[in-house]
Amino acid sequence: MHKIVEAMKAIGVFYLATVEGDQPRIRPISAVDDINGEIYFCTNNTKDMYKQIMTNPKVEFSGMGKDGTWIRVNGTMVRDDSDESRAKFLELEPSLGNMYHLGDGIFEVFYLKDAKCVKYSFTAAPEEIKA
Repeated sequence: MHKIVEAMKAIGVFYLATVEGDQPRIRPISAVDDINGEIYFCTNNTKDMYKQIMTNPKVEFSGMGKDGTWIRVNGTMVRDDSDESRAKFLELEPSLGNMYHLGDGIFEVFYLKDAKCVKYSFTAAPEEIKA
């Protein structure tokens, strides 16, 4: 599995920051998966988050682990319009089946291009987590 995905899954709930005009927006996210070596996320195309990503695909995630370390992951979201990727995401995240299904017209998946992940601590130097 992709090491950045492993780091994000270890945290559990992390936060996604987007931009709407000149206003930052942040929300909790927990669904992340490795599909074909890429870091994948999903959303609903009726949400503001989707509109913000489509307008400005540069995003940053952050989350803090139980051990007091935290990570920042940034990159550019790329929409994947394939039902193959949607199906794989639903297979990896079965709880999403309550909200989304193939062909519903709202389920969207993205992968994070040029992802960079740094792990931080109050007691150690920052450490880059590479794929």
